[in-house]
Amino acid sequence: MTLNETIARLRAGHLMVRDAGEWDALSTELGAAYITNDDELVEQLRPPFLQSWRTVTRYVLRDMFESAEIDVTEPGHPWGIATLTGNGTTAEPLLCFPGSTHGGSVEAAGVHGIRLMTFEETMAHYTNCLEHLLARENAQAELPR
Repeated sequence: MTLNETIARLRAGHLMVRDAGEWDALSTELGAAYITNDDELVEQLRPPFLQSWRTVTRYVLRDMFESAEIDVTEPGHPWGIATLTGNGTTAEPLLCFPGSTHGGSVEAAGVHGIRLMTFEETMAHYTNCLEHLLARENAQAELPR
């Protein structure tokens, strides 16, 4: 499977669950809850938001990742979608800009604000992660034996 096919399936899998506008609305609402320090709303919105992204990656896209020989495991970052591993390389697509989490702490992010990515920004970051994994796979495939 080519990188473009993988990205198209990744995008389609997430758009089967919600359209881009709905993903963006959830990001905006959750980001605003952090900015206003509305802990109750954060606790209401954060788990289903994270779970939606993670469920699509782990279950809806399972066959795609298996065919690309990419293992999908739990994320290490509080705003990670999953840990993706292929050919000894690991990448973790995130739902926020890495510098906005103040060391990855969910609590600190609430105090200082967090910048969640839009759907398109998340897809671009996810694409970069996949490019990294698949580029390594393609480079290893081209090595002389």
